[in-house]
Amino acid sequence: MSSTTVDSERAVAKIYNSAIAAAAIAAAWEVGLLDALRDQKKVDVPKLAAEHNLDSDSMQGLAVALAVVDVVKCDQDTVTAGRLFDEAYRTKSMFHWLTLGSGGLFSRMQHVLRNENRTGNFHQRDPAAIAYACRELNRQFYDPVFWAVMEGLDYKFHSVVDLGCGSGERLMQILGRYQGTTAIGIDVAGPAIEFAEAEAQKRGFGNRLSFTVGDAREIEYRDEFAQVELLTCFLMGHDFWPRENCIATLRKLRQIFPKVRRFLLGDETRGLVHSAGSKPPVTQVTEDNVPIFALGLEFGHVLMNVYIPTMEEWYGVFAEGGWRCVKGHELQKPAFAVIFELEPLE
Repeated sequence: MSSTTVDSERAVAKIYNSAIAAAAIAAAWEVGLLDALRDQKKVDVPKLAAEHNLDSDSMQGLAVALAVVDVVKCDQDTVTAGRLFDEAYRTKSMFHWLTLGSGGLFSRMQHVLRNENRTGNFHQRDPAAIAYACRELNRQFYDPVFWAVMEGLDYKFHSVVDLGCGSGERLMQILGRYQGTTAIGIDVAGPAIEFAEAEAQKRGFGNRLSFTVGDAREIEYRDEFAQVELLTCFLMGHDFWPRENCIATLRKLRQIFPKVRRFLLGDETRGLVHSAGSKPPVTQVTEDNVPIFALGLEFGHVLMNVYIPTMEEWYGVFAEGGWRCVKGHELQKPAFAVIFELEPLE
């Protein structure tokens, strides 16, 4: 057998094994293996399984799946950190988003690709798992930039609304840092709202924080919106698009939150996939250096028929939508992610 054949076989085996390992990273985080390994440096897998009522043999299989891609090292019943553990731990929320939150979408790719199937509710994801992953993704990657922007605000606020609030974590952190403030979270996913409400009560924010199930694009004016001075929206701004809809939504938000002084809009932008009828994204990324998360996010949203705008397209809608972009705060990771700091146009 030639060396080229062997190399090809190993390369394709790596693709196959990585597909399993991606789900294994997400599961290992959720069942506590990754956190235990980070804290203890060495984990007895059967003991961990017994403590958490997990199947011991399946946990051993999980450890092997992680070892195959150098996330852990296995020594019989014991695992220690592998060469890639730190980076896998840092990006664990992205694996969770991909395999557990969006697994129902990608596992039915062959169905979703067919035009005759792309009507009605033609795809399925797990909103609770998406919220769980986005909570960590926000904390790890968006929060350092977000809090720097918050510290730079040139006014005091007393009321904040978060559109697409998910687990409510961002609002609870804001209330913890800014005493005397109140907040409202709005999200279309009922399971995420139920989780957020329970978490808010448990952490003592019940009297300052309320949640409502609703689509941020369709909300109407309420009396409690009259005094809102800060508006935030993370990882769902792309749902405002296409362009005409986005401009209409931005204008509507300007009207129903009349006293808002800043709108912090954070999201991923398109840097890989070229959509028909739009200009190609302006990036230096090629098929050889695609960063983590970008492909899953962009391809997944194309499958769902959800448009992801480029950064240039975002900058092109703010003025027409009634906002001025004070600054675009670009993140180092995920690639093509940005927090737009907006203020109302007079």
